[in-house]
Order: sequence, then C-alpha cells, then structure tokens
Amino acid sequence: MRILLALCLVAVALPAVAQSVMVLRPLRAGEALGPDDLSFADVTIEDGFDDPRDLIGLEARVNLYPGRPIRLRDVGLPTVIQRNAVVPLIFNRGGLTITLEGRALGRAGEGEAIRVMNLSSRSTVTGVATASGAVIVN
Repeated sequence: MRILLALCLVAVALPAVAQSVMVLRPLRAGEALGPDDLSFADVTIEDGFDDPRDLIGLEARVNLYPGRPIRLRDVGLPTVIQRNAVVPLIFNRGGLTITLEGRALGRAGEGEAIRVMNLSSRSTVTGVATASGAVIVN
C-alpha cells in the first residue's frame, strides 16, 4: 500500500511533458499546411496547438519556421479574399439588399471578419467574407 501511495505521489509531483506542433520545413505565408509538414516541438505555449490534425488544411498567415511552435494567430482558413482585391460589398438590412464595390484592406478566409473600403463613399466597413469572395455587411 505504501509503495502504491509513493508511486502516486511521484506521478503527481512530476510535471507532465506536453508538446506543441511545429513545421518541419520553412513555410511561406499563404501556403497550406499538410500532414507531412508538421511535427512536435518540446516546448509548450499557451496559445499553441497540441494536435497536428487541427492544422491540416489551414493556411499560414505568417512565415513559419522549424523549431518554433505554431500559434493560433499564425494560421487561418484558406484565403478567399486577397488584400487590395476589388470585392462585391453586400449590405443586408431587413428585406433590402444593396451591392457595391469595395476594396479589401486585408485578406480573409471564409467566415472571417475583414475590413473593406466602400469605393463609392470611401468609408471603411467591416463584414464577413464568403466562399464566393463577397463581403456581407449586416
């Protein structure tokens, strides 16, 4: 009984070794992450990934380097709207829909928020990117 208790205390006293996900080769911003690109780093970070399956198919938002854990802000959904692209800007209010042209002030994946400059009024609005490359403002 004492041996079992001692083993339990040792197991509790030792810190758990956790790992974060990193890339095996340098990836440039805009490249998609595949299963062959990912490995584990012996460093644990609070805003990192611990399962490589969560990253497969996502796109690097910044350049990623081997040995550095991947943070949540370093990756995102595949880009459907590029920065400076002219996009349909759709305003929905009640039963009224107005479509204008806007210029994307950043890049975004489907469902992500993006700032767009209305080319008619030169005002900046925030909307949600759609798979078709349009931005919906509610």
